[in-house]
Amino acid sequence: MDGTAPKDAPLKRSVNIPNQRGLHARAAAKFVQVVARFPQAKIQVSKDGQTVNGESIMGLMMLAGTQGSSIEISASGTEAGAAMEALVILVEGKFGESE
Repeated sequence: MDGTAPKDAPLKRSVNIPNQRGLHARAAAKFVQVVARFPQAKIQVSKDGQTVNGESIMGLMMLAGTQGSSIEISASGTEAGAAMEALVILVEGKFGESE
């Protein structure tokens, strides 16, 4: 073993939700739009022990991600790296919101 993750192991990243309104309908829709750009990636999002499909607006909203809360994004598949990068940029950029 050389200490590296298996090739098929998902990438995982925790990010804090910075926007004032949290993971509301519009933010969830933007997240799903980014996920759709990477059909070869499987995205899951977790918060407080609950995991949902990254393609589900309703699932994302049910996580009740408020400003300052942390979500974990998990990405697997051939486009996992690119998808993860785009999603982290989206979340850290407040989902494109000015507040």
